Formats: sequence, C-alpha cells, structure tokens
Amino acid sequence: MVREKSAHSIAALKSVRDAIVWADKNLGAADLYFGHGTDNALDEAAWLVAAAIAVSPSKLAKHHRRTLTPTERVRLEEFVEQRIATRKPAAYLLHEAWFAGLPFYVDERVIVPRSLTGEFIKKRFAPWVDTRRVRRILDLCTGSGCMAIACARVFPSTQVDAVDISNDALAVAGINVKRHNLASRVHLLQSDLFSNLAGRHYDVIVTNPPYVGRAEMKTLPKEYRHEPRLALESGSSGLDATTRILRAAAAFLEPHGVLIVEVGNSKQALQRKFPDLKFRWLRTASGDNSVFLLTSKHLTDHHPR
Repeated sequence: MVREKSAHSIAALKSVRDAIVWADKNLGAADLYFGHGTDNALDEAAWLVAAAIAVSPSKLAKHHRRTLTPTERVRLEEFVEQRIATRKPAAYLLHEAWFAGLPFYVDERVIVPRSLTGEFIKKRFAPWVDTRRVRRILDLCTGSGCMAIACARVFPSTQVDAVDISNDALAVAGINVKRHNLASRVHLLQSDLFSNLAGRHYDVIVTNPPYVGRAEMKTLPKEYRHEPRLALESGSSGLDATTRILRAAAAFLEPHGVLIVEVGNSKQALQRKFPDLKFRWLRTASGDNSVFLLTSKHLTDHHPR
C-alpha cells in the first residue's frame, strides 16, 4: 500500500524540500524503527534524499530549493521503498554511516556504527586522559573500524590496533582504513578479544563489545535482524564479552592507561556483578551514561573475579 501511494505522489515532487517532506511522510507512516544513524523519520528522510541527489547530508540545506531530476526521483523512491519493504537500516541501503563526524563504508558484515563513545573520542577523552602520553590505542571489537579510525584522526601521533574476531568485519574495516589513508597507523588484527595480543601494551583501550542478552535479542526490532548476531549478543545476560575484557585488560594497559567500554542496557547488571569496581560513568551531551572508564591502577587493585 505504501508503494502504491508513493508511486502516485513522487512524480509531483519539485524541490528537494518537497522530497524530504514526501519521504518523511512515507517513512513515518510505516512500522519502522529508527536507531541506526537517526532516531526519527524526518532525519532519515533527509539522509535518503541527500543520498539520492549525491550530496553530503551536512550540505543538504543548500539544495532545498533546487529541482530534482527524474533520475533522482527514481533513486529516492527506490531507497524509500526498500527501507520500508526490507526493514534494513538506511546505512545498509546506502553503504554509508557517519561516526564522530566521519563517513564510513558499511554492509551487513558489521553493525551500523552508532557508539556513544564517538562523542568522547572527538574530545580526545578529556579530561580523563593525558593526551601527551597517548602513543598506542587498542580498539577491541572494531567492526567497521570506525572507532579505531576516529582515534587515529584525533591522535595523529598514535599507532592504533583494530581487533575483531570476525574476518568479515576486518574486511570492511580494511575498506575504511584505506579510504581514510591510515594504513600506516591503523593495524587490523584477527583476535578473540586479547587472545592474539600477547606482549602488547596500550595507553587507551576502547571498545563497544557485544552487550545484548539472549532474551533481549528476541525483542529487538526487525532492523537489528540484518546486523551480525555475533556483534550484538553476549550470553544470557549480555555481559560475557565485557566480563572477559574486565578480567584481562589490566595486563594490556600501561600503568597510566585507561579502559573505556560501552555497555548499553547492561549497565545495571554489570554493576551488580562487579560491586567492588568503581566505574566512572561518562555522561554524553544528551545525558546518556552507559559508557564507563576504569584506570589501569583500579583494575589492578580491584581485579574482577
């Protein structure tokens, strides 16, 4: 029904602004979930229109009054129809996601970048990290490589190891490392967390590991079904990967080093499991505080058991 309605109305579109309104109306009327780069129909409509007319989303406002070409109308209609019919996140349809202000190639071999940690990377982890001492960074569960690449961009003198258990994910990360011209500083490694990192030490370890519990997986919107389960689910409670990280991280941190981990909805379960660990919860501009920081000393003094 949505397709029939859109087919009748899209031919009447004139300006880019009209196209955004049209896409917003169609997306908003469908049973969609927005949480893979946008959180509402209007923003996603603007993103799809920007892709249809081949401009950066940040420059879309400059094109609001211009007329769409027939080819652009067809492209936009296909994007909207596919988004509604398949329930794929828009990032997979466009093979593009934005993280920490940077564009990344994505496909269904990796989750869509959306980590809250990007906000802290852009600030160079201030005021919790002495930026003068940051020489080596580890990004565990790197996926698309977005956090590793963002870290390398804001710390231009660092070497960054980007680690993932999935060779498919590392293939996508390789595309992004090459795209951002960082092959000399971002090194891709296949490893089940720390298993292949013996002898390496880091000033910062940052990670957005799997943290969804088995029961919660069953309740996720259809959009999540297109993402690799390996990158989402982490045991019955969602804490399997984070627990392993906490128990091993101290051995891979420099004495002044820090561990920064995003745990999403598993925050309360994590605090119950490790009551002796004094997590420092980092608050984003929007008020979210599901990213924690622990120092190497704290991990050593209160080794999680």
